[in-house]
Amino acid sequence: MTTPTAQPKKGFKKVLRGLDMTLFTVCAIIVIDTLAPSAAIGASSISWWVITLVLFFIPYGLITAELGSTYPEQGGLYVWIKRAFGEKWAARSTWYYWINVALWMPSVYILFAGIFSQLFFPDLALWAQIAIGVVMTWLTVWIGVITLETGKWVPNLGAILKALIMLVLGVGGIVFAANNGIANDLSASAMLPSWDAGLMFLPVIVYSFMGFELMSGAGEEMQNPGRDIPRAIIISGALIAFFYLFGTVGILLALPLDQLGLVSGIVDTLRAILGDSSLGNLAVMVLGIGALYTFLANMVTWTMGANRTAAEAANEGELPAVFSQLHPVNKTPVGAYLITGVVSTVVLVLYGLIAGSNEDLFWTLFAFSSIVFLLPYLAMFPAFLKLRAIDPQIKRPYQVPGGKAAAWIMAIVCQIFILQAILFFIWVPGEPIDWAYAIPVLLGVLVTILVGEGLLWRVKRN
Repeated sequence: MTTPTAQPKKGFKKVLRGLDMTLFTVCAIIVIDTLAPSAAIGASSISWWVITLVLFFIPYGLITAELGSTYPEQGGLYVWIKRAFGEKWAARSTWYYWINVALWMPSVYILFAGIFSQLFFPDLALWAQIAIGVVMTWLTVWIGVITLETGKWVPNLGAILKALIMLVLGVGGIVFAANNGIANDLSASAMLPSWDAGLMFLPVIVYSFMGFELMSGAGEEMQNPGRDIPRAIIISGALIAFFYLFGTVGILLALPLDQLGLVSGIVDTLRAILGDSSLGNLAVMVLGIGALYTFLANMVTWTMGANRTAAEAANEGELPAVFSQLHPVNKTPVGAYLITGVVSTVVLVLYGLIAGSNEDLFWTLFAFSSIVFLLPYLAMFPAFLKLRAIDPQIKRPYQVPGGKAAAWIMAIVCQIFILQAILFFIWVPGEPIDWAYAIPVLLGVLVTILVGEGLLWRVKRN
């Protein structure tokens, strides 16, 4: 798996402890910017959160805990797929995993700019918001290039702030409803799963639960991955499930669905909960700034994992060599970070030319990057099953309970959830396809796949 010269060549410091990995995972998976779109389903979103939690999130976490603790090499997802299906599929999956972050970053920072405008400059033009997104992109790159020992504190603090905001939304929503009545129908019948237009946001719930494997991208920078990965996944998984449900309930208690904007939903809910007094406005401002920080922390977290995964693939000669360039002192993947910054900047400018509003820009970018993001998981769950078959002798510090039958059921159900999420990002069951929306998204996915195939062909030829 490694050579005697690998460790001195890479020079990775083992700086990630169990607590770091737990906070890292909480920061990676709790995504504030998807809370409003998922709540937009209405009361039925609560049952969809629970269904997705039981049938997908828990099995996905257990599978990732086994993979991460059994194969703790640098690269995570890339290493697992490579060992199961070979270099070609590993490189292809790593390309999707990496490029999605560069494509997702613009949507996150457009949301950042929209909330920044809402808090401080209500009439800020779209191009000014795009400029803010570009600045935040390169701030993320700078943080990623400094040492992991220093940079890890950005997601650590981000996890704490995300938990605080979720608690404020949940507790504040309960208090608001007690004093003013419930803003939406939350009866038992209303919370039953519904198959209507709200299903366009159902993939957001699946998306919001993704990221357990991210910390394994820095496997060789962990102090004790065999012990800490399963613990971090179990603890962070319980916290994530609670905060998502609590925050969603708080939004639905306080803000009517017809007032729930995709970009402005969080701040509007905070204003409804905290009121219009001077103290309330100050609290909204402070929490809004905290929410802005969590967007930065989220991108720092994902770029840390995705860029290390891409660097490992390039180090093995399966992605262009520029991705493998490490900072000479910090040993961070500076090449991958610089390309991430360039791609994010170009996408921000291009989408700024075609989007009519920040909500149009946010949702189009989000759907496009999300589909690309989900593609590697179509290989990860089959890789789990194959590694169980071809590596029965390898020591597994943690193993999915229930034996072979349970492993197969969990992997198949997880695969079905990924497939339906990809489909529902394009088409809502029972509704005609909106080609004006679907064609740009599908074209973006197709171009991303073709560019990846071109890069892999060139690398193989060289």
